[in-house]
Amino acid sequence: MKKFGLLPKLLIGIVLGIIIGSTGIEWLTRIFVTFSGIFGNFLGYIIPLLIIGFVAPGIAELGQKAGKLLGITAGIAYLSTISAGILAFVVSALILPGIIAGGDVAGGGQTISAFFEIQMLPIMGVMTALVTAFLLGLGMAAIKEKTIFNFMREFQEIINKVIVNIIIPLLPLHILGIFARMAYTGEVARTLAVFSRVIILVLGVHLAFILIQYLIAGAFTGINPFAAIKNMIPAYFTAIGTQSSAATIPVTVRTTKLNGVTDEVADFAVPLCATIHLAGSTITLTICALAVMALEGSIAGFSTVLPFIMMLGVTMVAAPGVPGGAIMAALGLLETMLGFNEPQLALMMAIYIAQDSFGTAANVTGDGAIALIVNKIARR
Repeated sequence: MKKFGLLPKLLIGIVLGIIIGSTGIEWLTRIFVTFSGIFGNFLGYIIPLLIIGFVAPGIAELGQKAGKLLGITAGIAYLSTISAGILAFVVSALILPGIIAGGDVAGGGQTISAFFEIQMLPIMGVMTALVTAFLLGLGMAAIKEKTIFNFMREFQEIINKVIVNIIIPLLPLHILGIFARMAYTGEVARTLAVFSRVIILVLGVHLAFILIQYLIAGAFTGINPFAAIKNMIPAYFTAIGTQSSAATIPVTVRTTKLNGVTDEVADFAVPLCATIHLAGSTITLTICALAVMALEGSIAGFSTVLPFIMMLGVTMVAAPGVPGGAIMAALGLLETMLGFNEPQLALMMAIYIAQDSFGTAANVTGDGAIALIVNKIARR
């Protein structure tokens, strides 16, 4: 099983969960429901620590990097991420009501509960953690001392190991428990049918936004946008395999240079964007979040979703370079800003990770478009 990727493990967990829940054996289903409840509480505990561990050092590193191009590149990357989220909201508002009807996951009347619960209260709220992370990050950048920064980097490494060695390996069992409960209560069939349509919608918006990015870059720089996209194809497919923007940096840099970007700009812009530009991930999170809400019979308005999108662009800064890193960083926002409960968060994790590689591919391909724009600005 160690040789399996996360996605195959998740799929196995979903299938086993459906089988176990469908048997109707209450005690067996309750075992996994109990584990899922405990794991969900642990996630709630770790979320504030994750936000501090990754956002604070990420902001500090941005602040410690000098140069005019830093601000320009970061600004363009953030604008791209926010624009991607807005496009995802518009598409969702137009299409989701036609493919998802409220009550699509209505159960068959049966209920099931855990054998017991273990409460793990977080040491602080999510918004408190965000404010703390901003304060520490900006403070570390301002004082330019290394003591606290080095401590935060080590703390970041601890949280990263928790994600890699505990959360990610146990996540398939968590998903198994969620789907076992859904199968037992009769919710699972319609949920899977809905999410298969949502995945297709997400991929379509990914490709559309990549085209938009390169049309804008082409208009600004005078290059052929379709030729530029063609040159970026190796980076796109490498990202599908690695599921990590950071791991794809060497290929992204090389393909970006094929589009005429200078070595200096490519070597600077691509690694930076691999950390702060997450347009593809934002598209996925926004559409999937609205789809989960639509299953409950409502879709949030733009005034509710826009702040969520804007905060995503910050909280995902320096998200760990592991599969599903963006969704881990976004769990707190989903809970506090959109009111998601534990089953909804579990569904979000399952649907996000099921296509995480394509979101990463959209991220890195967009990095090439940003590098083109920054390259043009640098030449002025």
